Amino acid sequence: MTTPQQLHIPVLLADTLAVLSPSRGERYLDLTAGYGGHASPIIERIGGANHAVLCDRDDYAIAHLAQLQERGARLIRADYLSAVQQLASEGDKFDMILMDLGVSSPQLDQAERGFAFSHSGPLDMRMDRASRLTAAQVVNHYSESELVRLLTDYGEIHSRLAKALAGAICHRHRRQPFQTTLELAEVVRRRVGELDGGKYHRVHPATQVFQAIRIEVNDELNQLRRTLPRLAELLNSGGRLAVITFHSLEDRIVKQFMDDQSDGLDAPYSLLTGKPILGSINDAFQPRARSAKLRAVCKK
Repeated sequence: MTTPQQLHIPVLLADTLAVLSPSRGERYLDLTAGYGGHASPIIERIGGANHAVLCDRDDYAIAHLAQLQERGARLIRADYLSAVQQLASEGDKFDMILMDLGVSSPQLDQAERGFAFSHSGPLDMRMDRASRLTAAQVVNHYSESELVRLLTDYGEIHSRLAKALAGAICHRHRRQPFQTTLELAEVVRRRVGELDGGKYHRVHPATQVFQAIRIEVNDELNQLRRTLPRLAELLNSGGRLAVITFHSLEDRIVKQFMDDQSDGLDAPYSLLTGKPILGSINDAFQPRARSAKLRAVCKK
């Protein structure tokens, strides 16, 4: 039987353990527990799964966390904002909180989830498969101006290229709606090739497009902005908060929050990481860690 750890290799595990510094008897909240890659070694150090609350909005991930539930962990199937709101209303407190904002390996590897264009799959991209908005709805029903906004704000694509790509996407979906990830990736690749004369790209031209659509489908940045300010009320004094980001948009939000909330004598936090811990250096043999950044603070 495939274990959760075999499904997904956790990013920056050693550094995460170092900054969270789990001790026996402490309580742990994992807001993006995934397949237990970070949670399992932390649970070993705190002395039992009954000290842990594990959250994820992906039903597939929750199913694979059942073995930790059997050992006493509490599972919550919800996005991290909803989970934080629920736990705060219950008055729960923790000594460690972790947020790993990356897309998990199973989500990327399973074609039917529609997160990647390395293989053909339906245009889905929902982390919570019960949610309504899908990638297909975005590319087939958003207006050209809405797509331009999406590609510039969430894909960090410059406006001229964003307009060209949005136009190509709309032109295609008016003739024939997109159904698969490869269809979308091919339209993007062709349009970029027309604009730059077929120049070689080290990174596939559709990478930022898929990032933008995924962020929109899962409301990732808005959820992050609303979640971070709520975490202090869940932490005990001396509690540690660690966040792993994977692109500049989310890292900018986390950096700004941690800098602001650790600035001054009355600030609720102190910084544990003056500079981010980089996956490209500290986890260089993990291909999916190359863009990862770990930041952490401690509640005063």
